[in-house]
Amino acid sequence: MLLASAPVSARPSAWLRAGLACAALAALLLVLVAAEWGPLMVWDRAVAGALHRRATADAGLTHVNRLLSDWVWDPWAMRALLAVAVVFLLRRGERLLALWVAATSAGGTAVQQGLKAAVGRERPHWPDPVASASYAAFPSGHALGVTVAFGLVVWLLVLHGVRRGVCWAVFAVGVVSALGVGFTRLFLGVHWFSDVVGGWLTGVAVVTLSAAAHRRLVLNRPR
Repeated sequence: MLLASAPVSARPSAWLRAGLACAALAALLLVLVAAEWGPLMVWDRAVAGALHRRATADAGLTHVNRLLSDWVWDPWAMRALLAVAVVFLLRRGERLLALWVAATSAGGTAVQQGLKAAVGRERPHWPDPVASASYAAFPSGHALGVTVAFGLVVWLLVLHGVRRGVCWAVFAVGVVSALGVGFTRLFLGVHWFSDVVGGWLTGVAVVTLSAAAHRRLVLNRPR
């Protein structure tokens, strides 16, 4: 909501506060996951178990979720989306902004991989899996990737003064995509609920902190 509604002239502190709030929530969730806090673990197992039972009972719905997760909202599809945005900016001669978007995307991936390595959380294990995934579980790379990609696209639209209606429309697509990919990862039994929430929070933090830094260091610099 912040990305689509905040005017370009908003103070960097607004973006900074939003980024720090999401980063703090993500850090708190990370601590609870690392400490294996009982209520959270019970909730994670309950959600995972219920969705896995549905997935094993409905092959058609499982196939749809695999298509959405592996093709439509795949991290590489999100990187391709941002690559198109970077090329567009380069063609407009906005080299610094193109570099900023590429660096933010790469930074999001680096944060994701660093957290996965630091936490080392195991993914759900099932006797009858419907999908597979490698590396550690927390945070969800799919959830983070979709959040960062659409967050950056909406930010770019706002930055260039695109009509509010268009910004809201893209924002809505981004929200649906973020929620959708989170559901697919849970439905396919390759993530815990807290992994997905961690990916969302971390992704929002990456985008808003990047927007705040861009506003402070680039747009407000002396001419």
